[in-house]
Amino acid sequence: MKVTKLTTIPIEGRAMILKMETDEGIVGFGEPMNYEHWRIVAQAVEDIGEYLIGQDPFEIERHWQAVYRSSYSRAMPSIVSAWSGIEMAMWDVTGKALGLPIWKLLGGSVRNKVRVYTGIGGGIEPAQVAESAQKAVEQGYTAVKMGGSPQPVRFVESPGTVKRLVARVAAVREAVGDDVDIAVDLHRRFSPTMAVVMVKELESFGLLFAEEPCHPENDEPVQMIARSTTVPIATGERHMTRWGFRRLIEQEMCAILQPDIRHCGGILELKKIAAAAEIHNMAVAPHNAAGPVGVAASIHAVATIPNFAICEGGARRGQGLFNEPLTFKDGYIELPQQPGLGVDMEDAAIEAVRNESYRSRGMFYHEDDGSFADY
Repeated sequence: MKVTKLTTIPIEGRAMILKMETDEGIVGFGEPMNYEHWRIVAQAVEDIGEYLIGQDPFEIERHWQAVYRSSYSRAMPSIVSAWSGIEMAMWDVTGKALGLPIWKLLGGSVRNKVRVYTGIGGGIEPAQVAESAQKAVEQGYTAVKMGGSPQPVRFVESPGTVKRLVARVAAVREAVGDDVDIAVDLHRRFSPTMAVVMVKELESFGLLFAEEPCHPENDEPVQMIARSTTVPIATGERHMTRWGFRRLIEQEMCAILQPDIRHCGGILELKKIAAAAEIHNMAVAPHNAAGPVGVAASIHAVATIPNFAICEGGARRGQGLFNEPLTFKDGYIELPQQPGLGVDMEDAAIEAVRNESYRSRGMFYHEDDGSFADY
């Protein structure tokens, strides 16, 4: 079998679908990261295609090494994101050709269903975000994630600002009770100093984790914050490959790692990152804030990971896109039983959600206080 064509299609919700065609008529799907500059990622897919077209899609590890080691800048996000989507598609093709779901090809599952959470919005006011959380619980979720701050936070903030942010979390906890887990995403909007203050104020709410309390490009502040609190600290959605996670793992800088399968190097790389984390008693809770193909791929990977905690993206199950959406019940997604990813899409369904006018999601200047923050 040979790869004959790679196609990228940006779709609604900051997502991108990668379609891999083969000379035997088997089609595989993947999802590269599409948060920023999707055209650059699409070009990277095309460039990698110059190597991959005509190759055997079964030889996933060999191709991974060839592409990654031959790249001048191994940490170039567009290359790693593009390859992550391609790698997923190769696994999908392989599973379909062999008649087995990917999780069986990875050594079999250690669980028959995967716990997931969904993000909640609801606005700035505590009552609004509490209502949003209640709706999620009514839909069957046993865990939700909320934003820790709806706006940029100054390097050192006033007590009033901290109290208002804490009030939002308090409202959600009161609304959902103690049997529902709450994660708080601080969106790297806090300085290390303010992150310590904020997370300390959140300890009484028994959080599942506090995510990205400060910007992740310096790992040491994350470790400092983690050592200052009883709240589990999670980070890693912007880290790429096992080398990008090495310091976090070896120095046990946080409690929970959040590799994104669309950005960390793909299905097998997520498994390798998790294996390294397992040695250090660290849990894995994959980041998944875009499209359903990445969610499906993550479900297969984490089904085989012993130190798995929970997966993001519970609401992105392929409704209206997959021929058969992922099955959700009582806070869990059931393992797909069909070959490959276990999800297929018709061209018409993909075209219906195509979004060629995708706007880059990056840094924006805030005229009110002269600060920068990314949303």
